[in-house]
Amino acid sequence: MSAAEALAALLAGHFLTISGRFAPLPSDGLPDWVGQIILLSPAEPGFWPHLTAQPEWLDGQPDPVDRWSRRGFCRLARDLGGKALFPFGGPPYQPFYQWALRSGRAWDSPVRLLVQADQGLMISYRGALGLPGAATLPPAERPCTDCAQPCLTACPAGALTAAGYDVPACHAYLDRHPDGPCLTGGCLVRRACPVSQGYARLPEQSAYHMSRFHKAE
Repeated sequence: MSAAEALAALLAGHFLTISGRFAPLPSDGLPDWVGQIILLSPAEPGFWPHLTAQPEWLDGQPDPVDRWSRRGFCRLARDLGGKALFPFGGPPYQPFYQWALRSGRAWDSPVRLLVQADQGLMISYRGALGLPGAATLPPAERPCTDCAQPCLTACPAGALTAAGYDVPACHAYLDRHPDGPCLTGGCLVRRACPVSQGYARLPEQSAYHMSRFHKAE
């Protein structure tokens, strides 16, 4: 088994997949031995059933997804001789948005959210690993170039447009429609992306994250 196959098998046990891979810069502030940063995202199908069967989900304590991520990524880092990196736990926060852009597999979408080559607007980065060795994942083609861009007109609140994200307008709409499709199945803009539609993310997972976002208002 090659090193790449061994890494894929190890990640598969956590229902994670590599969604970006690139070489760090000195400004990232990582140890000199880190030769690559690997961005990791949920592997579908199967991620949500796996996560909701974990102790962190079942113990009734706050922040089950972040706590699961911390446990799993720290274990992966130990197994691989690397360093676990997270988009939460700050400030200061790791620059995951900029890291995604530097990976060559995610871009600024027409509605200013990140769009990723395989997951579209459904992209989420549960964490990253700083590892020895060189980055080898090739860049991909930006999916928005030949797309009809339905994301631009999908938001019923007009909160996500080419002008950016009007967060207060989004929350106000969700307040008025607590049983609407945005909260019960996930953001309509994210769901409108053709690449997102090919990614087997369950509606209940999107609904959970939308409810967390709205409660955090």
